[in-house]
Amino acid sequence: MSRAVDIDHVAEAAQVARKRMRIRLWDLPVRVFHWSLVLAVSTAVVTGELGGNWMTLHGQAGLAIVGLVVFRLVWGLIGSTHARFVRFAPTPAKLKAYLRGRWAGVGHNPLGALSVFALLALLAAQAGTGLFSNDDIAFSGPLFNLVDEALAGRLTGLHKQFANVLLVLLALHIAAIAFYVGLKKDKLIKPMLTGWKEVETGESTEHGGPLAFVIALAIALAAVFAVSGAMPSAASKPAAAAAPKPAW
Repeated sequence: MSRAVDIDHVAEAAQVARKRMRIRLWDLPVRVFHWSLVLAVSTAVVTGELGGNWMTLHGQAGLAIVGLVVFRLVWGLIGSTHARFVRFAPTPAKLKAYLRGRWAGVGHNPLGALSVFALLALLAAQAGTGLFSNDDIAFSGPLFNLVDEALAGRLTGLHKQFANVLLVLLALHIAAIAFYVGLKKDKLIKPMLTGWKEVETGESTEHGGPLAFVIALAIALAAVFAVSGAMPSAASKPAAAAAPKPAW
């Protein structure tokens, strides 16, 4: 009888140990990206609502979002394993397994992955249209002079519409986090702060070393420079051709 009890204790201890497996889930670049994006988007939303003199900071936040999104897109290709898009892309099979309660994995679950891709796509569209926008009062995007006023007006309208969609997606994203943290007791926020998470099974993230980081950062900075209006071709619209001199 005692031996049976001891075996039960060993099995229970083994199960607890499995639940306490600690893996490195999110690398430092992903964590810095995430919280920088939170700051940049929050700044863009607030300053966009305030308008006026705050629009200068709004434009700077938009450029920061451009750089962050480009960095994440590159890091999703060459970064660490759990950060790569191919690792958590929400395929129909994964979505079906998740909805049936059969999905097993670490990092973004299939629905969370859908949220990630949707937010990245929307932020790219939002920041992209903002580059050409104009409010006719205190702000014009750094690439406004590259398009005619009619197109700039349409892009400005899209920019405002995308902002409303973004607020809805952000609200859903926050609600989903609250659901998983509060009801499912899944600690989603701590790993995005520390990089580590306790799981039943899984492997720590690998790859994504210094060279990959430098490449992603360089591409992101180049993208920001290209759309910031610093390049000569983006500084102003092409000057109208000079009228021919009279023949006399």
